[in-house]
Amino acid sequence: MDETLTALAAALRERLAIIDDEQSRRDPDRHTKRLREVSEKIERLEQSLPPKIDPQLRHFLQRRSYTKALELLESAP
Repeated sequence: MDETLTALAAALRERLAIIDDEQSRRDPDRHTKRLREVSEKIERLEQSLPPKIDPQLRHFLQRRSYTKALELLESAP
């Protein structure tokens, strides 16, 4: 599961980077496509998590609170 959580954290970071990428936003179609692709990746990773993950992490992912989900993952020992 550690690999899945690592991949999830990386995908969440990637999504935040895309959102912050001003140059990417200059091409709205490409920007939207990139966001859609990484969001779909996040959803696939979320679905592959076991049922007994941290309930707070599950809550953040289900509510699309991706910044909070990433903060929780990064604060885990």
